[in-house]
Amino acid sequence: MVRKFVTKVPHKILQKDLEKYKQMTLALGATDAKIFPSSQVIIDERVRLKCIYPKCRWYGTNANCPPYNVGLDTIRKIVKKYNYAIFYMIKAPSKDFVGPELIKRGAHFKWTKKGFEITSKIESAAFYDGYHLAIGFAGGPCKQIFCPNIECSALKGKECTHYLKSRSSMEGAGMDVFTMATNVGWEIYPCGRSLNPEDVPHGVRCGLILIY
Repeated sequence: MVRKFVTKVPHKILQKDLEKYKQMTLALGATDAKIFPSSQVIIDERVRLKCIYPKCRWYGTNANCPPYNVGLDTIRKIVKKYNYAIFYMIKAPSKDFVGPELIKRGAHFKWTKKGFEITSKIESAAFYDGYHLAIGFAGGPCKQIFCPNIECSALKGKECTHYLKSRSSMEGAGMDVFTMATNVGWEIYPCGRSLNPEDVPHGVRCGLILIY
């Protein structure tokens, strides 16, 4: 049954719900998930700089990537409005994230898409439980996954074609995913085209849903 909205969720119910969302995240395919205090979200201008220098191929191509998504000062203010989040990690084979044919193969796309699916489903579950301001962030650019060969409809003043799944990435919002993941004990490694898969234990995709 759908709950009625309340202005303040009792602590016991909130903790029970957070644990439920954590378990849902794992059931949806995450390798690990944490009930994450929003005070531990790290926002750093240098992360956003990585979108620009050297410029990412998706920069300026969609409403969820810089320079069109929300500014970092606003993101900081938004995060401070929340107390808890669900922070998750998807561990994937290094061969899908490493090697000279990385972009051509596009094997990492399926893990990026999985992250968007997890984020949107947890955000939706929280919304229907009465957390009407729950908001999620995935990993990687939405355009790469949903609209790689067409113009972003949101930039044309229209509704996002995949508005139920498309979200800003954590890194696009300036969140230092590497440090946040390391702080909770996850092993995260550099990945890229100049490395060999045998030199990297695994690849990682992370996401975050601010709940309450």
